[in-house]
Amino acid sequence: MSQENFSHQPISNTEIDEDRRRAKRMELQIPLFVRRRESRDDRSMELAKTIDISPLGAFIVCPLSICLGHAVTLTIPVPSITTSALVPAAMQPIQARVTRRQENGDAQWIAVEFLTPLG
Repeated sequence: MSQENFSHQPISNTEIDEDRRRAKRMELQIPLFVRRRESRDDRSMELAKTIDISPLGAFIVCPLSICLGHAVTLTIPVPSITTSALVPAAMQPIQARVTRRQENGDAQWIAVEFLTPLG
């Protein structure tokens, strides 16, 4: 029997996380409004931006303090470029749940899972 040499290379956490993803993420910065769903108070809505996005969720930087597990509504502001009935005036809000949260100075880094996948 021949002895085969196997190289044991350490795997980084990033590689492991990438392998476990259910959908490919795209690095894309999109401005959006984040609102806690249990609140109708305008002060609980803040302008944020995505860091990356997939059909199943997004990673967002937001000044609003949102707890893990909370429901949020994401609204992407779309300027009206035409009055044609063929072009929607606005996108439908996206319902999501906070699955991960990290404080970074005066901002929150939150991962959200969309309740209904995009697309």
